[in-house]
Amino acid sequence: MVKMRKKSDLPTKLCAHCQLPFTWRKKWERDWAQVRYCSERCRRAGKCAAPVAG
Repeated sequence: MVKMRKKSDLPTKLCAHCQLPFTWRKKWERDWAQVRYCSERCRRAGKCAAPVAG
């Protein structure tokens, strides 16, 4: 049986678009290393917004 973990014990990352912290989710278990965005909305917005070279 799997021991439950507190949400505060889960790993966190900063979203590449909105720069807000988000925590690990079960659906990201296999590819947590590749997760960069906290939501689908940030993922779409992050890909559209290309950095402007100036």
